[in-house]
Amino acid sequence: MTTQPDFTDFELVPHGNRFESFSVDQVFDHHWGRTITEADTVKFSTDTCAWRPLYLNREYAQADGHPDIPVNPTLLLCVAVGLSVEDLSEGGGPFLGVNDVEFHRPVYPGVTVTAQSVVEDTRRSASRPESGIVTWKTTVRDAVGEIVLTYRRSNLIRSKDASRTEVAR
Repeated sequence: MTTQPDFTDFELVPHGNRFESFSVDQVFDHHWGRTITEADTVKFSTDTCAWRPLYLNREYAQADGHPDIPVNPTLLLCVAVGLSVEDLSEGGGPFLGVNDVEFHRPVYPGVTVTAQSVVEDTRRSASRPESGIVTWKTTVRDAVGEIVLTYRRSNLIRSKDASRTEVAR
């Protein structure tokens, strides 16, 4: 007979920032970055049925003036949001959307991208008093510091005093 583990002795550890942790113009340099490989972009394009030959066929991309297949821009956006989660939204709360997405230049396999976010706005939620809405502008750069992507995103972020069960760590 298998017994269930007893989790009553675990310490609950909060993850991520809370609404009160954010202030306008606060800057977050997200962790070490991510190198995007050719396998990443081919698999992402295939898995999402993005059959555009530009992301799957080197000869086609080169005939279009690219030195290699470019990274699928939607993958770049997903990677960038992923780089920022630990600092911005890991504390929980619904994702409210991405706006003003601008891809500044192509990224090619083998490039490491890094991201930085700046808090643009914070406000209490009128419908959910235990939370606030935070909006950030994120800038993504390649290994030589060139801007490759910018966007804004917003999340509903829990307040420090909001009651919720934390995940045991």
